Formats: sequence, structure tokens, C-alpha cells
Amino acid sequence: MISINYRDARPIYTQVKDGLRKLILTGALAPGTKLPSVRELAAELAINPNTIQRAYRELEAEGAIVSIAGKGSFAAEQPQADAAALQSAIEGFRQAAEQLAAAGMQISAMHALLDEWTQEKE
Repeated sequence: MISINYRDARPIYTQVKDGLRKLILTGALAPGTKLPSVRELAAELAINPNTIQRAYRELEAEGAIVSIAGKGSFAAEQPQADAAALQSAIEGFRQAAEQLAAAGMQISAMHALLDEWTQEKE
């Protein structure tokens, strides 16, 4: 399901959050699928339950999961990105690419950088 990389600079809760988000967005966790309980996932990953709780809390705030008291947490029916935030991020990405090009970076080097980032996220 999710793996933790202790050499990764990102905090563990962020790795858990990113892993679950990826599973939800790719459809590996279908909408309405019950997620493991905090204690179950903590035991499976051999990490502190508070770490899982933080990841779940942030995913719920993002709308990627829904928590129901006494029943558990479930993949959201339609996780939606905030359109304004998405547009802002795209614009920031474009500006960064323009700055890199202005600094002399070749397009092929930018592609390699993006490929490297993608592999780190997987």
C-alpha cells in the first residue's frame, strides 16, 4: 500500500499523506473504500499512530478522505483540487521554467529534473 523511505527529506506524515493521496487519485483506492484504522496502518508501517492521525487529518482537510465517527475514514467520492490553487501552482511552475530557461538551462535538462522529481514521488 504505502512505503516509508527514511532517507527521504520529507517528514513521515507527509510521505503517508502523499502515498494515500496518490492511491486515491489514481483509483487504486476507489471512492468510498474504507482506509485502515489509524492503529492498523501505524502497526503495518511500524510508526507512531500520531503520525498516521496527522496524515489523515490533513487529507480530510484537503477533501481527499472523509472521516465518520465510529466508522472510520473513507476515500472521498470525488477528491477535488481547489481550482484557484491549482491555477496558481501552474502559473508558478511556468514562471520557474521561464527563470530556468533564462538562466541557461536547456529544455532537456528541465525534463530530466521533472523526471527525477517524479521518481522521488513514486
